Amino acid sequence: MADFLTIAGMSRAEISRLLEATRKSVPIAEGRSPNRTSLNGRVIANLFFEDSTRTRCSFETAVHRLGGQVFNLTPSGSSLNKGESLVDTARNIECMGVAAIVVRCAVSGGAKMVADGVKCPVINAGDGRHEHPTQALLDVSTLIEEFGSVEGRTVAIVGDITNSRVARSATHALSTLGAHVRLVGPPTLVSKAFERITKGAGSQGQGTVSTMSNLDSALEGVDAVMMLRVQFERAAGGAISSDYRQMFGLTPERIAKLAPHVVILHPGPMNRGIEIDDKVADDPQRSRILRQVTHGVAARMAVLEDLVGV
Repeated sequence: MADFLTIAGMSRAEISRLLEATRKSVPIAEGRSPNRTSLNGRVIANLFFEDSTRTRCSFETAVHRLGGQVFNLTPSGSSLNKGESLVDTARNIECMGVAAIVVRCAVSGGAKMVADGVKCPVINAGDGRHEHPTQALLDVSTLIEEFGSVEGRTVAIVGDITNSRVARSATHALSTLGAHVRLVGPPTLVSKAFERITKGAGSQGQGTVSTMSNLDSALEGVDAVMMLRVQFERAAGGAISSDYRQMFGLTPERIAKLAPHVVILHPGPMNRGIEIDDKVADDPQRSRILRQVTHGVAARMAVLEDLVGV
């Protein structure tokens, strides 16, 4: 790959290759195996122009696990506060000899703008409402660790679907790999346009995408449930009602009805008591939320090695 900007359009083989590399990197991400040296002498620039904990820290950790160096640039204290454009900032950073740029921004398509403006590889760490491709890799990798494969499995993604780049990337990846995705939320936050995603997968997989507005019905027969937070920073708060938790929150009463093998995911940050209750998030039998964090380091290692490793 020249860049890693989107899951949409990737083939089953391409996604599977990165997932296999992720699997092999998990022991290193856990600290159980020695670090690698594929980024020895290389510098990676983290350009994070939106708040982040897991993604930024996991990219930073991934670089260190691969023997490289990393620096972080945020809007505070940078020339962005003086009016410099995103692309001009990236061009200046490139001239410092970085091997790759990781970018997170509030503009949908912003990562592609950066990639078009520089020559070094660019990794999309989340651009507006568009995509979050490395998150999709870690989510699917976590499920594959649990089930061996996602083909034929049913995954419910619940919450603020419209504003979620996580939902978009995960839906593309899961459907391409043959999973059945149920996108669940209030009609104001779920668009039937998502159902067209499987048309892009074509004959690569037999996955399906459906939209639903009744959580209890959507949970019937699922293998995994991924909860999403309501993105109040994208004005989603005005699209939900005061009974959101009652209608779309994952409560102990709801998970008690699930089959024993069903696991719970959440990309974070969690709004506890809104989309997910404490007892669900911390359930030792079902929750794989912290396991996702470990797979996040491994997935970002896989992408970095694929783009710039030696």
